[in-house]
Amino acid sequence: MLRIEDLHVYYGAIHAVKGISIAIPKGGIVTLIGANGAGKSSTIRSIAGLVKNVKGRILYTPPDGTEMNIAGRRPEDMVRLGIAMSPEGRRILPHLTVEENLKLGAYIRTDTDGVERDRDHVYELFPRLKERSWQKGGTLSGGEQQMLAVGRALMSSPHLVMLDEPSLGLAPLLVKEVFDIIGEINAQGKTVLLVEQNAFAALKIASYAYILEVGAIALEGRGEDLLKDPRVKEAYLGG
Repeated sequence: MLRIEDLHVYYGAIHAVKGISIAIPKGGIVTLIGANGAGKSSTIRSIAGLVKNVKGRILYTPPDGTEMNIAGRRPEDMVRLGIAMSPEGRRILPHLTVEENLKLGAYIRTDTDGVERDRDHVYELFPRLKERSWQKGGTLSGGEQQMLAVGRALMSSPHLVMLDEPSLGLAPLLVKEVFDIIGEINAQGKTVLLVEQNAFAALKIASYAYILEVGAIALEGRGEDLLKDPRVKEAYLGG
């Protein structure tokens, strides 16, 4: 579905991503893990069109189309192609209600009935959002805001869902709930690219994983294999 070839990302003189190549197959869950500053968020933001100073190719194949290089396209173009992101830090609109935030996620769509079906589906995935549909986003708990950010991404009816640090700052019970829902989203046919610092939870759910260190890929492999790798255990799983 999506391949990155020799991606470089720059912020002024800072070389944040240094020639990485990754593949995200249709129907899979691929995770990027690593410490702060490893280049995870820069990679996912490049795919979303939020970073402009990039080199390399980002090759995307929509379900009904042919492969295209989408590097450098605008964020709204990515959404129209079927790529949606739930950003780090949630970035919901606090002064709008839950319902209004979800509707904004569907801003490119004109199929009113389909939007309502997807909203109802989001409420099935996140019953707490339905209970709080009238509340302002800023009054929700951190976990509820994260659910809203994921739900808003789903409202564009994407083929590829990118989740940037969905467990950040959440209590352990909520982390488990969020990862259970990620698995359910994938089981319902969505391809998932997951950026995470919680290596254990990410590797448990991922079909394939890339470990980034200082902008480069240090290790890659199946999630279940990397969970057993002594190097990964030592560096990311507390030995």
